[in-house]
Amino acid sequence: MSFVYRPTEAQPRIIHDDEQILIVDKPEGLLSVPGRGEDRADCLISRLRAAFPTVLLVHRLDLDTSGVMVFALTPHAQRHLGQQFERRQTKKSYIARLAGRLEPKTGTVDLPLIVDWPNRPRQKVDHDQGRPAQTDWRVVRASDQETRVRLFPLTGRSHQLRVHMAALGHPILGDTLYAEGPAADHPRLMLHAETLRLRHPDSNVTMTFSAPAPF
Repeated sequence: MSFVYRPTEAQPRIIHDDEQILIVDKPEGLLSVPGRGEDRADCLISRLRAAFPTVLLVHRLDLDTSGVMVFALTPHAQRHLGQQFERRQTKKSYIARLAGRLEPKTGTVDLPLIVDWPNRPRQKVDHDQGRPAQTDWRVVRASDQETRVRLFPLTGRSHQLRVHMAALGHPILGDTLYAEGPAADHPRLMLHAETLRLRHPDSNVTMTFSAPAPF
């Protein structure tokens, strides 16, 4: 069945804005940037442009992921923030709900990833040709049915958190790409970008922004 984009009517929530940066809480079900074709023109950055005409992209969240994103409002801020992401100087944490009980309470996934070309946009673990990818986890609470976990990506590969959790045998609930059966049958992907820490492009002061998980 081909994918049909039905963007959410929920609007992004503005967390912070100043002369250089814009921080928003992205709703689930909305592309970060336009996709191919007029039917995928409605996206987060186009909605923000109405109120912030100079808005510039810095990074992305998956369509099905909600949470904190930063946008630049000047070319200087875009360069400064882009370098922070490229050099892994930003710090991000996510909240996720996983299938089953994840043990132990803390750990690290270190599995290289590569695009699964015949099955795009899926990614897969590939120890020979994959790019390095690491994720730390910390369990918040767990039952035999599911685990609420905080995830800390040390790298920024596409679908990294989703593939890493599935590789552990505990896919993210609602993940229609990497979960199967009841685990995939949820109203949304249970993944939310909870916090983002960065240095302000003007002052160089470290700032942390957060948005509570809606699940």
